[in-house]
Amino acid sequence: ALIGGLALAAHQVVRATQDVDFLVDADEAGRLDSLLVGLGYRCIHRSEDAANYLRGDEGLDLLYAHRPAARRLLSEAEERVTPMGTLRVVSVEGLIAFKLQGHVNDPARVRDLEDIRALIKANRQSIRFDEVRQYFHLFDREALLDELLAELPPA
Repeated sequence: ALIGGLALAAHQVVRATQDVDFLVDADEAGRLDSLLVGLGYRCIHRSEDAANYLRGDEGLDLLYAHRPAARRLLSEAEERVTPMGTLRVVSVEGLIAFKLQGHVNDPARVRDLEDIRALIKANRQSIRFDEVRQYFHLFDREALLDELLAELPPA
């Protein structure tokens, strides 16, 4: 399922991005590696959690779903029209969760926080905030969610 910058467009947020990011079943990591190498991609990094590939100036990042929450988000991903055609895309709540994880892992990456702001603003009428709050609780960032929600103009 599509995640990252290109997934934002499927949730009414548009911004430039350098690569394509997918959430994939961790059990498929070896098969996907062989497939991508066969298509001319070079593996830059591969770990238990993620892999990065490059072909010319095309970047492709894979995040492996092996934890229950990530597997659930992958299984619940819905087909959406994207700049790359119709693809499965994680929910807006799931995308916020992955952006939050990126921000927590590297607070200097302010783009993730800006993406969360934009996703909340663009989707505030349809977001399941109880689910979003669970993700912020998981990372001990509930105060950050409260700050983000306080920034919203009245509906």
